[in-house]
Amino acid sequence: MGPTVDQEMENSAAGEVGTLAQALRHTERLLSANPHAAEQQAREILLAAPGHPIALLFLGMALRRQGRADAARDVLQPLAAAQPKSADVRYELGLALNELNETREAAETFRAATMLNPKSPRAWLALGDTLHLLGDSAGADNAYARHIQASVNEPRLMEAAAMLCEGRLAIAERMLRAYLKERPTDVSAIRMLAETGTRLGRYDDAGKLLARCVELAPGFVAARHNYATVLYRQGKSAEAIAQIEILLKSDPRNANYRNLMAASLARLGEHEPAIAMYEDILRSTPSHPKTWMSYGHTLRAVGRQQDCIAAYRKSISLAPNLGESYWSLANLKTVRFERKDIAAMEAQLARTTGLSDEDRYHLHFALGKALEDEKNYEASFRHYDEGNRLRRESLEYDADDFTDKVERAKNLFTRTFFESRKDWGHPSAEPIFIVGLPRSGSTLIEQILASHSQVEGTMELPDIISIALQMDGKKRNNEPSAYPEILKTLDAPSLHGLGEKYLSGTKLQRRLKRPYFIDKMPNNFLHVGLIQLILPNAKIIDARRHPMAACFSGFKQHFARGQGFSYSLTDIGRYYLDYISLMEHFDRELPGRIHRVLYERMVDDPEREVRRLLDYCGLPFEENCLRFYENERSVRTASSEQVRQPIFRDGLEQWRNYEQWLAPLKGILAPVLAAYPGAPAT
Repeated sequence: MGPTVDQEMENSAAGEVGTLAQALRHTERLLSANPHAAEQQAREILLAAPGHPIALLFLGMALRRQGRADAARDVLQPLAAAQPKSADVRYELGLALNELNETREAAETFRAATMLNPKSPRAWLALGDTLHLLGDSAGADNAYARHIQASVNEPRLMEAAAMLCEGRLAIAERMLRAYLKERPTDVSAIRMLAETGTRLGRYDDAGKLLARCVELAPGFVAARHNYATVLYRQGKSAEAIAQIEILLKSDPRNANYRNLMAASLARLGEHEPAIAMYEDILRSTPSHPKTWMSYGHTLRAVGRQQDCIAAYRKSISLAPNLGESYWSLANLKTVRFERKDIAAMEAQLARTTGLSDEDRYHLHFALGKALEDEKNYEASFRHYDEGNRLRRESLEYDADDFTDKVERAKNLFTRTFFESRKDWGHPSAEPIFIVGLPRSGSTLIEQILASHSQVEGTMELPDIISIALQMDGKKRNNEPSAYPEILKTLDAPSLHGLGEKYLSGTKLQRRLKRPYFIDKMPNNFLHVGLIQLILPNAKIIDARRHPMAACFSGFKQHFARGQGFSYSLTDIGRYYLDYISLMEHFDRELPGRIHRVLYERMVDDPEREVRRLLDYCGLPFEENCLRFYENERSVRTASSEQVRQPIFRDGLEQWRNYEQWLAPLKGILAPVLAAYPGAPAT
């Protein structure tokens, strides 16, 4: 057998002489600048040399770059059959298949290319992008890691890349930090270190590394895509959009870039443009299950429930193993699964291969909800418990570390400390913070307040947590944190500046320009002291629910990210105790500063509790606040469908159906159960 296309291209590039070689090199130069001229040149070569493999490859490339992917496929498929050892032909064929919406075939073609040439970075990257679109997150992550590995040839970086591919992140991180001390501007190493940070959930560190990466190498496309993704995960959607726009200039049809753009627009509250973009993507690539799922998320936020359900169902029909789509249906809280749905999920869980842990735990959470609706509580709990166990294994949550954070906050934030810094922060009274445990009524309170003519609802804003993280100073998990003690060193202008930074960062979310706005990030209870220092006139509302109800509701819920304490009955019980302890501390040190809303009292007497809430916020009573369920604003949390209905009592005692399996939780919560105001006997 003669040389492969790949080998002939290497020979030509190395300086093969002759008229044919010159014509081929000319065609290659034309491919990017003028693909139409490249097509004509390739056809002329084929007239002189029929069946020449490089000319056929260039012809296929030129056709695809003109947007004629079907013609490119017709050229490249027989060439791939004739050149069974050519990775280059398979790579180009995979690109054409992707553009023709033959995504699964494209994935297999890229996989074949990586097997033929495991050192091809572009083939691994294309495989990762395609698997991501197909909903295979684990496969995509592995391909992306192999892309990084194939992109480096320095021995130490190759070794670190091998550790990354094997999931040995701590070793990879240590090796990369040592390497970067010697070569601080090596963008490949910087990107690789950022990837370890991303996989460890350290998005702030990863973002800083990737910002440096694209500063040093503006044309490093893979790093810029990583950077945009990390910015999105940090909640910095406007910054993410700026990076995606740069990417789209060079590759406007890239489905991954466009999906990330649509998701970023939705995160900013630009739901209609996001929906339009998803619909445009799906017109050209209707077989991408994750795009259908993301489209469903956006439809859900604007209250188009039936369209949302249809989008989730379409996603499942395309990828029956995509557990997140099943969970998304369950998470609507209003959908009842049929027996055929339950059987389909059980069949997926019965698979011994081809199902990622991520799909598996999403399916367990969805089955937990499905069987709860059928009142099969024992089987339901088994699925909730197994889903939580699998999710907990992928996290680094440390309950002792969180308790330490709470104790340090209590030691620092005393009445004397606050009095000595009175009014040092920004004087704005515009923010209304709602804090507490997730699933404790915070979305209900937000919807009530956002129904007032002077208040704008936004979302769970990441800005306070981001400010705290920036003061943290940690480079590794095992290093001591400078926060919150670093706040002792800040003077009045510094605290005022942090308040200004918060207000500036949240402006993008304030589309209605009302006098007040809501920041409904439950985890901000840990940062009440910071809020008091930088925004002393802001309102703080503590959304509280019966300890057993709140904790078990969190245990049943799979959160996208940020709630690592919720995947163990022991962890969530300890977290609740820490939360109560810190809130009691602020009640003593800042009496009357925090307004508490008990979910059960809001259910029992909505008008009384709404009036109390509005009085605390300094707002006149408005009837619309009692008809909050008529508010058509977008809602992006797990309670989105529930707050579009009048208040109901159904959820108050649901935990009792599982009481016989909740002994560990009940034992931990014993100190606060009897003390809960108006608590029924347990």
